[in-house]
Amino acid sequence: MTALLALPLFASSAGATEFFVYFGTYTEGLSKGIYVSRLDTATGKLTEPNLAAETANPSFVALHPNRKFLYAVSEGGGPKAGAVSAFAIDPKTGRLAFLNKVSSKGGGPCHLNVDKTGKNVVVVNYGTGSTAVLPIEPDGKLREASSFIQHKGSSADKSRQEGPHAHSVNFSADNRFAVVADLGLDQVLVYKFDAAKGTIAPNDPPFATVAPTSGPRHFAFHPHGKFAYVINEMKSTVTAFSWDASHGVLKEIQTIGTLPAGFTGENDTAEVQVHPNGKFLYGSNRGHNSIAVFSIDPKKGTLTPVEHVSTQGKIPRNFGIDPTGSFLLAANQDTNNVVVFRIDAKTGRLTPTGQVLQVGKPVCVKFY
Repeated sequence: MTALLALPLFASSAGATEFFVYFGTYTEGLSKGIYVSRLDTATGKLTEPNLAAETANPSFVALHPNRKFLYAVSEGGGPKAGAVSAFAIDPKTGRLAFLNKVSSKGGGPCHLNVDKTGKNVVVVNYGTGSTAVLPIEPDGKLREASSFIQHKGSSADKSRQEGPHAHSVNFSADNRFAVVADLGLDQVLVYKFDAAKGTIAPNDPPFATVAPTSGPRHFAFHPHGKFAYVINEMKSTVTAFSWDASHGVLKEIQTIGTLPAGFTGENDTAEVQVHPNGKFLYGSNRGHNSIAVFSIDPKKGTLTPVEHVSTQGKIPRNFGIDPTGSFLLAANQDTNNVVVFRIDAKTGRLTPTGQVLQVGKPVCVKFY
């Protein structure tokens, strides 16, 4: 989806292309909200980040397909205190102007996405385990929820899976389905999505399961449309699925670990993304503090380990791959830094460029 959203700020005669990069954060200590930088994909150079908008705990952000608006969750508060804020983007500076804020219909909203028509934001609430659809007005403002589903159930680990914990939402390429990974249920739920009406409803079958105590967190479709992947926070694994695009059905084809052999420390995974060329998959390890790199079999969709690369910081909660597929930006939450890596398009391997940005509690990386 990132590649669809991103357009160059300029393209020089030498072919250099710049993008805005937005960083969602936790506003504890050093951070005051959403920050913006510029990435030159010819050199890998990042400008120093500027405060784009002051707002509380915008841990995850999403861009509108028309590139005029940005939406951010606001974590924190009680079981009904979650919210989503709308902002207008200044195309010259990247600064954000606040438009409005509405309820996420739950507690601890942690992830959101804009559907491909640009008519709705879908947000998931980790704390209360639910999914809501928020219609978008033509001026970018949000309306109150038009559809809401409360997840129900639990899974094997009663300390972390005592109830539902929705953790991410992604749209299928045809916009007919919204896929929600729920850590508390060990399920990847599939909802039928109607963009015109702003509604979601359980698909048939309504979900795919992963192994008990896996804790599915973030999800990524393969750009070719036949496969999909979920990274499992609690077991430090990635599950590969086949994707039946006609019926919205996920079927497991492989589960593989994200850690190197012999690692015995504590670890939780976080982000998963497929390279724009469809040849590689990347996942972040919090504890081992690395990016796990896998090659993807183009026919089977299965994964083969390539390498593990230190993120040069602690707790890489998220990372972003730029739309050209040239660079990966790793956001280290506990060391307040974003580290730039160059991607080898032939092997998928990562090499640090030496570029390091200071960003307070970075959680999310999005390109414009």
